[in-house]
Amino acid sequence: MKSSGLFPGFKGWQDSYGAFTYSIKEKDVIINYIKNQKQHHQKETFYDEFRRLLIENGVEFNERYLL
Repeated sequence: MKSSGLFPGFKGWQDSYGAFTYSIKEKDVIINYIKNQKQHHQKETFYDEFRRLLIENGVEFNERYLL
């Protein structure tokens, strides 16, 4: 994301990340999410959101690897 130049103000604020695929129909929703992600993570931590997304998408995981 940093090297693409699409979000020149993006500096990053997490030590880790996860990636999920979405339909092109969701493009505007995803762009808005990225633009507001810093504020979003003031309400829901990265850890809590990542864990929730794994569960919602039926991805099996081991808690110890999320720390």
